[in-house]
Amino acid sequence: MTMDAIECIVTRASVRKFRPDPVPAEEIKEIVRAAQWTPSYKNCQPWQVLAVSGSRKEELTALLIGLLEQNAPPTPDLPTPREWPEPQNSLIRDLMAKRSALAGIDLNAPEFVTRSKKANFRFYGAPCGLFLTHDASLGPWSILDAGMFAQSLMLAAHARGLATVPQAFLTDYAAQVKELLGLSANTRLLLGMSLGYPADAPEAMPPRPERVPLEDVLRFIS
Repeated sequence: MTMDAIECIVTRASVRKFRPDPVPAEEIKEIVRAAQWTPSYKNCQPWQVLAVSGSRKEELTALLIGLLEQNAPPTPDLPTPREWPEPQNSLIRDLMAKRSALAGIDLNAPEFVTRSKKANFRFYGAPCGLFLTHDASLGPWSILDAGMFAQSLMLAAHARGLATVPQAFLTDYAAQVKELLGLSANTRLLLGMSLGYPADAPEAMPPRPERVPLEDVLRFIS
């Protein structure tokens, strides 16, 4: 399956319910191989990918849910923002308000946040979890490079009929995740991502948030 690049970008969406069908290793290789062509500062290619499935993924789910139920404080390698400036704060607030109205519950309520984290830690039923990492000594430019790589990865998956959702929550307990996955302490855990085939269910893909007007993003200067 292939599609036009613009169509691929515009139609990609974060999926939150997956079929359990396994993703063949060769398919994952093709997706990562395509993403490797992402540009990077001085061609340093600051990214590595771990594809986790089977019993090890189940161990990881149990570990993360256990830590959550113990009220262990999150310690992600990339700090979670405490405050957002405008217009980002309003965009986030509007998104949560709309999704709360659709769900009929307050998505900011502590009990729902806990439920949401558990769904994250179960990879939304996806058969494969991807983790993006790099050396912790790398700086902000390499984090930007890794972000571009993550987008390439998601677009390559979408182009091949697979679905993804990027997940910050999967990095909440970075030290414990790295230990379980056999990663050294000087590895930076950047992002988790579920990968699989989308379920045929309305809750698999909530309504996509609107984009701000183009004039709020683009300026021509001459």
